[in-house]
This record gives sequence, C-alpha cells and structure tokens, in this order.
Amino acid sequence: MTVEKTAELTGHGNPIFTLELSQKPGILFTGGNDKGLVEWSLKDNSFIKVMFQVAASIYAVHGPVELPLLFTGLRNGDVLVFDFMKQQLQPALKHHQKPIFDIKSVNKKMELLVASEDGTVSVWSMETFELLHTIKVSKDTIRCIAVSPDEKQVAFGCRNNQIQIYDLEDYSLLKTLNGHTMAVFSLQYAPDGSYLLSGGRDAQVKVWDTVSYNLLHNIPAHLFAVNSIAFHREQPYFATGSMDKSIKIWGADDFKLYKNISREKGYAGHQLSINKLAWNGNQLLSVSDDKKVIVWEVNFGS
Repeated sequence: MTVEKTAELTGHGNPIFTLELSQKPGILFTGGNDKGLVEWSLKDNSFIKVMFQVAASIYAVHGPVELPLLFTGLRNGDVLVFDFMKQQLQPALKHHQKPIFDIKSVNKKMELLVASEDGTVSVWSMETFELLHTIKVSKDTIRCIAVSPDEKQVAFGCRNNQIQIYDLEDYSLLKTLNGHTMAVFSLQYAPDGSYLLSGGRDAQVKVWDTVSYNLLHNIPAHLFAVNSIAFHREQPYFATGSMDKSIKIWGADDFKLYKNISREKGYAGHQLSINKLAWNGNQLLSVSDDKKVIVWEVNFGS
C-alpha cells in the first residue's frame, strides 16, 4: 500500500471540524469555526464558493442519499437546510439550544436524526421538516451517530463513555455498550453490517459484534482521541483520524495496521488535530484544526 499527498486546499481561516462529499461527483463541502459552509472542486482541487453564511461554528454536515438537501448542524443548536433544487436555505430546524454534534438520515423512513450536547436526539421528517420525536439518550453530550446498513438499528456515542444502541423501528433502547474509559467520539458500522467500530477520547478503537454486541477486539489505535472512522466502500480497509495528528489505515477483516500517515513517518501531513475523514474512491480526504483540507491518493495494490 502506498499513499501520496496530491493536494492541500487552503482558504479556511479557522479550524475545520467536518466535511461531506456531495452527491454530485467531485464536490466537497467543509465547515468549521468560520463564517460559512465552503464548497470545493476535487476535480481541480480549487475553492468554488462559500455556500451560505452561518451564525455559529459548524460541527456537522450531512447530505442524505438521493435527496437534494444538505443539513448543517451549528454550535448554537440550529440545523440549517439547504435545498439544491431551489439553490437556497430553507427555514432552519430549531429545537436544540445546545451544539449539534452529528446528523444522520434513515432513508427508508425519510427521517433525520440530530444529536446534541443536550443529551437528546431529535427525529425530523425529511419530507415536511416537522419534529417527530425527541429521544433522551443520555444526561450528557451525544457526540456521534451511526446507522446500520440495513437501517434497523442506530448507535449513539456519548460523552459518558457509553454507546447506546436503539431500534430504528420504534426508537426503543436495545443495548448499552460499556468499554471506553473516556467519551466516544466516532462510530461506524462495517459496510456489511457485521460489526460496529467505536473510537474514543481514550485513543482506543473497539470492535463490537452486531448480533450480541459483545466486544470482539480492542485496538490501541492512537496516542490521543480517535475523532473519525471511515470505511472504504470497495476495499477491505478503514481509516482513523486522531487528535495526535495522524491518519492510520487498518484492515477491515484482520484489524492490522497497514499505513501510518503522519509527520513522524515522513508525510507532509496535518500539524494539528485531524477532525474528520472521508473516502472519495481511492482518495482519502482529511480536515484539521490546522485549517487545511488534504487529499491523499491511496494505492492498495502495492
């Protein structure tokens, strides 16, 4: 496996907290502690425009599959709704008073899940934008959401070190997973749904079986918090990004470390915390507190 840095996108004036690929190929959105959501071209690695202005930092961006919508969660608790057909913002989803840390959709139910620092997840209709339910998941912050590939279950990662598994049919609590010794910052189901990965502020990545939710493996993955986990769509690998400024690529079947992308290993990588990762084919995209977006070309054949 070889990794080459192919582009560095600069323009953000403050830390970048999140990123989301558009359904339109070659388009990337990034948000952070800036005044707006930024659109980039990955075809020529250039800045396109600021999509819209924001009143508070952006912590979460989500574009549901096959819907012309982009949801943006802000530090002030608002969720902004951008309609690509109308090319404008729609009325914001206003419910939470505290920061929004993650947004995910349940496409077969046309529902949107919004996780907040207030310990609740709000459930919205993606057709009418009405608030349908509020789930009290924790007494403290909910940092991340992962929806299982079959959309039958959802996992919430909490600041109290727990992972809460809910049934997406009726939003009943199925299981509480204890294992992390610090807050859970990242969650991802394997593409085939056979296991759930969790990354914590304790620098550990844990592998949970999705039938029993027993702990299968513990990976001492990083030196500091694991902020992001991203599975490759075709290849049997996943990447982790950390507060320790490194990106690591692991085998999704053997959980072995295959690549450590860091300055210590000679890569011109990020100089501060890596906050979010995404795969665009064999390109791995990373955003950081250092205000940069980096594009890495990963060749799995060597």
